[in-house]
Amino acid sequence: MKFDRKKLAESLSLYALTDCRWTKRCGGKFALDEQVEMSIKGGATMIQYREKALDEKLSDEELDFYKKEAKSVQSVCKKYGVPFIVNDDVEFAKELDADGIHVGQSDMALQDARKLLGPDKIIGVSAQTVEQAVEAEKNGADYLGVGAVFPTGSKDDAVDVSLEVLGQICKEVKIPVVAIGGITEENVHELSESGICGIAVISAIFSKPDVEKASAALLEKVQSL
Repeated sequence: MKFDRKKLAESLSLYALTDCRWTKRCGGKFALDEQVEMSIKGGATMIQYREKALDEKLSDEELDFYKKEAKSVQSVCKKYGVPFIVNDDVEFAKELDADGIHVGQSDMALQDARKLLGPDKIIGVSAQTVEQAVEAEKNGADYLGVGAVFPTGSKDDAVDVSLEVLGQICKEVKIPVVAIGGITEENVHELSESGICGIAVISAIFSKPDVEKASAALLEKVQSL
């Protein structure tokens, strides 16, 4: 899927990141691709396949499992015309022909990711400071993920970013900014007037008994910011 940069901000309105803790093999009721489809039906506008086990040394059997799982999620995204992003692993993203990748400050350099994936892929970068945000934009990032804006249990090494810094980042860059970290239906209103184009969430969608309903409620809140 070749993405339209003019529509990227709209695609980032409700950015859903997957987490293995909510899949069938980890005690959930539905498989990951089923949960992703529910989230899209509810209003998720972009999906990131986030599997931290890919950072570890895996057996061929384990790697094959994750490839199949990622491809099943990717198929759902294609069905609904929603961008499919891979977290961190550039080689994995390239092999899957994902729509893009999201990299952190300590992951592969943005320029290296662009060389491997080409000009037509979406590349998002995590930022916690104004300086990091400006540098990422300068180096060709398509969007920024800024956080954690609220306390979160989904990422052990998350760095807190104040709402003031979030607003400053939005003012200093021209590319879309999504807020991430501890965002819920109850606190999303605190991001009003920050300048973000959307939010990125994990448990606010995938930990809920009704994923579709949770997505719909969050999207409604985001659209009212």
